[in-house]
Amino acid sequence: MRSSVPPDHAALAASPLFGRLAPEDRALLVAQLEVCSFAPGEVVVAEGAKDRDLYVVVDGEARVLHQGVELGRVHAGDHVGELGLVAGRPRAATIRAASELTAVRLSREAFEGLAERAPAFVLRFTEALFDLMGDRLTEMDQSVGALLKARSLPPKTRLRVHLGSGDREVRAGTAVGTLLPDEVGGSPVVAALVDRRAVSLTSLVSGDCGVAPLTLDHWEGERIFLRSLGLLLLEAAERAAPEARLRVVQSLGFARRAVADVDAEALPALAEALEREMEALAAADLPLRELWRTPEEARTEFEARGWSDATDLLRTWRQATVPLVSYGDAYALATGVCLPRTGLLRGARVVADGDGLLVLHPRRHGVNGVETEDVAGEDAEAADAHLETARVASRHVRRMTRGRDAWLRGLGITSVGAFNRTIVEGSVPRLVRVAEGFQEKRLAAIADAIAAQRDRVRVVCIAGPSSSGKTTFIKRLVVQLQVNGMQPHPLSLDDYYVDRERTPRDAAGEYDFEAFDALDVELLQRDLRALLAGEEVATARFDFPTGRSLPGAGPTLRLRDGHVLLLEGIHGLNPHLLDTLPQAEIFRVFLSPIGALPFDRIGRIHVSDLRLLRRIVRDRHGRATPAAETIQRWPSVRRGERAHIYPHQHHADAVFDSALVYELSVLKVFAERYLFEVPTEHPAQTTAFRLLRLLERFVAIQPDHVPPTSIIREFIGGSGFEY
Repeated sequence: MRSSVPPDHAALAASPLFGRLAPEDRALLVAQLEVCSFAPGEVVVAEGAKDRDLYVVVDGEARVLHQGVELGRVHAGDHVGELGLVAGRPRAATIRAASELTAVRLSREAFEGLAERAPAFVLRFTEALFDLMGDRLTEMDQSVGALLKARSLPPKTRLRVHLGSGDREVRAGTAVGTLLPDEVGGSPVVAALVDRRAVSLTSLVSGDCGVAPLTLDHWEGERIFLRSLGLLLLEAAERAAPEARLRVVQSLGFARRAVADVDAEALPALAEALEREMEALAAADLPLRELWRTPEEARTEFEARGWSDATDLLRTWRQATVPLVSYGDAYALATGVCLPRTGLLRGARVVADGDGLLVLHPRRHGVNGVETEDVAGEDAEAADAHLETARVASRHVRRMTRGRDAWLRGLGITSVGAFNRTIVEGSVPRLVRVAEGFQEKRLAAIADAIAAQRDRVRVVCIAGPSSSGKTTFIKRLVVQLQVNGMQPHPLSLDDYYVDRERTPRDAAGEYDFEAFDALDVELLQRDLRALLAGEEVATARFDFPTGRSLPGAGPTLRLRDGHVLLLEGIHGLNPHLLDTLPQAEIFRVFLSPIGALPFDRIGRIHVSDLRLLRRIVRDRHGRATPAAETIQRWPSVRRGERAHIYPHQHHADAVFDSALVYELSVLKVFAERYLFEVPTEHPAQTTAFRLLRLLERFVAIQPDHVPPTSIIREFIGGSGFEY
């Protein structure tokens, strides 16, 4: 900025503000003004600044920006900063020169001096200022009125909101967060449910609706917490190490793995800097910034930043606007609701992990894995055990996804956007063949590993979370083992349930069929010891209609040379299940969808959403179970997985990734209709609506392309196997 002498009277008379003053008042004012020159791109005033100067543009043009979004332009004669001058308000927007700009400045100090020497003049000047503001407000009111009339809907300034305690009348534009408590039952409120759909606490009420709190205890609240933590990580990376180009590559349940463009020896220092910056950002309790761009504008910005994954996704974007979010300066795609402030995000850890980083989620006590109170006084041993579990899970995931990622890169598919582009270009058959071929190759490798140990391995334990595709996996594994000259015998742990009245109950008093004590482990181990000894054994069968255990009522088996038992069930990886058997004779397999494509540098497909969509389609398509019912049961299913499967996954001798890169596009054909069937007033609507938004980001693939042996056929029907 360059300054010079005051302008003459003629240069100011064209200004609507100064033109309202008498010549003698303009003469008095001119003596207090300073001419300022700004180069293109230079900031005249900065958003949030507390300086109190008034500027009037004499020549040139400037952009008006709020949180990076251009709101309009100011030209010769326009003025900015009147509220700062008169009322001391911080700058609500940034004014940046769009060309060579000349403006005159009336400083707050000069204005106060005039108030002391010529109070009558200051009164007339202030009246002219507010008179001009009144004209602008009248014009705005007329414009808004015309717009509302054109919409043919009568505007309502008072709205009726239904809260848990009853109805309440509120002003239109009220932030929903002001209608809700900060916490419920000790759990923080992280979002609002407006007609059962999750929205940010900063969202404004625009119509009659129902409003309810969504807390961190709810599994959808947990998802919001983790999404917000990823956004905090992005901002920390932007501030601490922008050159590192940090990106999240895998989700590990209670941690995330990230990579950065730095040498391995620099990772520990980077981890320390990121953790320190994340904690500082959380302690500052920064507000969430939200803005909207057109798809073209957003693509241009992401291209400039090198975010090719986000750029590709926006090429098939269906909405007219693109929502972006930030906790500072680093903006990302708004793939869902985020916390309105960073204060709840304290306690994350960042550590170096091989050639990448592990971001461990804050450890808290609560219901669904991300808990509601900070762990107080946790000893170092427990923290180290938590970290080691994350490291083991990270190694498993890296081992499983390395080959998959390599062939995807070969096809040019590194993100959801790149995947959509491949589909649009007509490469569906090739993509399906390669995806299925890679999965079959991995399955064959597991069968080969078992066959290579046929002299000692007699039992293969298989476990994985719900809707992992275990049934189809086992049938395909049987084929591959037979190719290796072995004879497999499938056996389900479900047939070794104890009698119904002996089944333990959960905290709600319901039967807990997923509890370890729900199995007759003694009977199972006795039968397996006899089988391993070469005896003929009549296995057990559980009669589900009567809830009775029937020892000896199942298939009769004998394990001869080359025979192997395939034991499937939720507790298959638990070392206590077969702790009395020779461990060298047991081979354990963990099965789950693992690999997932990113939306951008921090947002990825959550594999639990993939499994839920599989289950929704299977249960509705094949069993006539409504999607709402499946969604309602899902939190209980997830609790069982976290309690009984994931803690033991590191015992697996082999890990099988059952995800197929193209399957969400196929599931979309079925799932969209089933999700639309969920009533708007049903509690499951929150998840149904979020899943519909997820499916919007994928180009559909017709199921005709799916081979009959595919794991997806277990869920959409048409399998070549009998179930």
